[in-house]
Amino acid sequence: MKQVILLIVFILSAVSITAQNTERTYETFAWVDTGVPSVKVNDGIYIFLSYSTEVIETTFVPNDEELDLNSHAVIKKPNFSNFDVTERAKDVLIKTNGIEIVITKSPFQISYYYKDKFIISEKAGYVKNDGLETIQFNLTKDEVLYGGGARSLGMNRRGNKLQLYNRAHYGYETRSELMNYTMPIVLSSKQYMLHFDNAPIGFLDLDSNGDNTLRYETISGRKTYQVIVGESWYNIIDNYTDLTGKQPMLPRWALGNFSSRFGYHSQEEVEMTIAKFKEEEIPVDAIILDLYWFGKELKGTMGNLEVFRDSFPDFEGMIKRLNGKGVKTITITEPFILTTSKKWDEAVEKDILAKDSIGNPARYDFYFGNTGIVDIYKPEGEQWFWNIYKDLANKGVAGIWGDLGEPEVHPSWVQHHTGSADEVHNIYGHDWARLIYEGYKRDFPDTRPFILMRAGYSGSQRYGMIPWSGDVNRTWGGLQSQPEIALQMGMQGLAYMHSDLGGFAGANLDDELYVRWLQYGVFNPIFRPHAQEDVPSEPVFRSEKAKTLAKEAIELRYKLLPYNYNLVYENNQFGKPLMRPLFFEEPNNIELFNYSNTYLWGNDILVSPVLEAGKTEQEVYFPKNNVWFDFYTDEKIEGGQTKTVQLKENSIPTYVRAGAFIPMAKPMQSTNDYDNNTLELQYYFDRSAPNNQRKIYNDDGKGILNINHRVYEVLEFKSEYKGMNLQFEFYEGKDPKFKMSDKVIELIIHNIQKEPKYIKVDGIKVAINWNSKTRTLNIPLNWKASTEKEIKIKLKR
Repeated sequence: MKQVILLIVFILSAVSITAQNTERTYETFAWVDTGVPSVKVNDGIYIFLSYSTEVIETTFVPNDEELDLNSHAVIKKPNFSNFDVTERAKDVLIKTNGIEIVITKSPFQISYYYKDKFIISEKAGYVKNDGLETIQFNLTKDEVLYGGGARSLGMNRRGNKLQLYNRAHYGYETRSELMNYTMPIVLSSKQYMLHFDNAPIGFLDLDSNGDNTLRYETISGRKTYQVIVGESWYNIIDNYTDLTGKQPMLPRWALGNFSSRFGYHSQEEVEMTIAKFKEEEIPVDAIILDLYWFGKELKGTMGNLEVFRDSFPDFEGMIKRLNGKGVKTITITEPFILTTSKKWDEAVEKDILAKDSIGNPARYDFYFGNTGIVDIYKPEGEQWFWNIYKDLANKGVAGIWGDLGEPEVHPSWVQHHTGSADEVHNIYGHDWARLIYEGYKRDFPDTRPFILMRAGYSGSQRYGMIPWSGDVNRTWGGLQSQPEIALQMGMQGLAYMHSDLGGFAGANLDDELYVRWLQYGVFNPIFRPHAQEDVPSEPVFRSEKAKTLAKEAIELRYKLLPYNYNLVYENNQFGKPLMRPLFFEEPNNIELFNYSNTYLWGNDILVSPVLEAGKTEQEVYFPKNNVWFDFYTDEKIEGGQTKTVQLKENSIPTYVRAGAFIPMAKPMQSTNDYDNNTLELQYYFDRSAPNNQRKIYNDDGKGILNINHRVYEVLEFKSEYKGMNLQFEFYEGKDPKFKMSDKVIELIIHNIQKEPKYIKVDGIKVAINWNSKTRTLNIPLNWKASTEKEIKIKLKR
């Protein structure tokens, strides 16, 4: 122990030579409450909380302020028994079994360590100047920085000063410094996260001056941040989403194909579009209605928030007929109530709008007209808005699209019930999602909500928010920015970030771009083509070639449904992103720190989207310590290399990890047709991966209480290869109340080079069905509920 303390002091002294706050002086250490240590300095007090041994919170309270405990993001309760404190002559050590905080008394400094490894230290710490309050940290010269929400800047965001002010960027392409969804989060290649737990607007300065300084700047609010660490990237995200809340399970239908455009003008157009999908036998699960469901014109009607019967005379009947075809209906809403809308007088009378400086409803102009904005922070405003959604749900609407929730136009002079526009701007979308999520929980307790929004803040995942990347340009540049945005947001807890597939802005009819974007979308959290109506976003209205290729991509999306639904479960339980950067696989490979063009889809599928026109080949990096198989050809590739691969027009480069079990579904036209008792189970055999185990989660796909009430099943698959014997064991996971159903499984084993000597299923020899051309072995299995299934295969040398 003494040696460890000496090492910490040595490292700290080396950092402190150039990093200190000479105006801040240490005064005393004290316990402000049981398990809550504090340090008094000349200009305030530092208070420390532990949420776990890997999550520590630090708050600075200036002398002229009081402690503010109100967090928009954190829901986890502190652990008051984690800290062990030692005060010595020169420093104070505040220790857990993981994170250690070292307070150097003179010159004053706070430093953080994880398992005796230096993580980060405050530089000037808290400083107030020029109308902004800042917290400054030291950076090492070589660390790569991520975070700040959705941006298109390259994976490494160091060197940028990022504004924290949610704002739409119409028609962006390869670079966008400010977008709809910002977040006060920084992650480092040194494997730690800083979360600045404060709502008002500000900046994240990621060393823009090149002086190895990280600065958080804000106009007001809490001087609170959490340091989050872990043994791996997955641990860090798990710890962060434990702190701020896990994303609820999506309904299974949300993993299907969406029909969407800006927009469908009538009931007839909606039903004709879905009829076209059915005619072409292209799977579809939902249709999204843009603003024409509540008005005929683009401008002047926002805020009507009731069915426009001239265009949708039998809205409820339409929804019922669509449901009969396995298609859900989703409606757009916005928080703006135009003065020309049908709801303006009601909104004024019921006093549910934000105010101006003298207490009148705030009114201002933006693209759609002269408007007010719903004050969701006023209880009456929240209830009024929820009643709109409750009425839609009672009409059969299955999902909510909340648009313009930055809010898109939100003047600083606008006053809400709990503060100014600038104080609540970034969390408006967050609390809008909360309003809907809590409303569903209260009034529709067994329905999983679908909440599509483009703006929120840290922690919004716990309200079921499904974010998309805004009005991206319908160009190759627009497509090129999408993997980075989705990967970054997944690292920050928002695992369902996705794009308008095909691109949104501009009348660009480019079938190659459209198809490549949809092929990328197969391996996205949400598959939702959407665009301005000048050029159709739906495959049924594209050229024959584009339609055929899009159909192939959509059919693959549906085949992967059981694999993808298991990713939803992993995200809900462990915070794991669905799309994962390759440096998660190789955290010490600096070549991957700024790499987003190839990524992991779940644990076992490697994806390299085609992001340029006319390409016939591209380079793909294959993570080391693995063998990878081409998903389409079974070509075997050794990991740890960059390889040039040939491209095909009907697919993008996709590979499967050796030893993986990939569950796949039979063809279907909507997820209503999904039979979770009939599976193809693809196993990728290689001698380099002799022992493997995977779990597959399943439930009814719609109930909200399945996991809490243990109404589900977990199928476990094991493989073992030893001495030319390949053995499989299938069994049911422990203790679910959900009674497992009998399964019909077609086990397809890849990379079997010779016909086996024999196959035994539960000790009985069965016929051998080996394909000499594809080198695959097919074994049909009937798996009786609540029994184990054993398969033994004797291979030839």
